[in-house]
Amino acid sequence: MSTQNGSNKAMVPEARAAMDRFKMEAASEVGVNLKEGYNGDLTSRQAGSVGGQMVKKM
Repeated sequence: MSTQNGSNKAMVPEARAAMDRFKMEAASEVGVNLKEGYNGDLTSRQAGSVGGQMVKKM
C-alpha cells in the first residue's frame, strides 16, 4: 500500500544516484549507448530493452 501525496519525489535522495548507476549498467549490458542527461534520441525498443534488463536484474 503506497501513500500518494501528489509528487514524484524519491523518499531517499541517494536513491536517484543509485538508480542512475543501475540504469547505465543495464544499458551497457544490452548494448545501448546512454549518455548523461537527455536521451530522447533512443528508440522505444532501445529504451524498453534497458528497462527490461533492469527489471530482469531486480
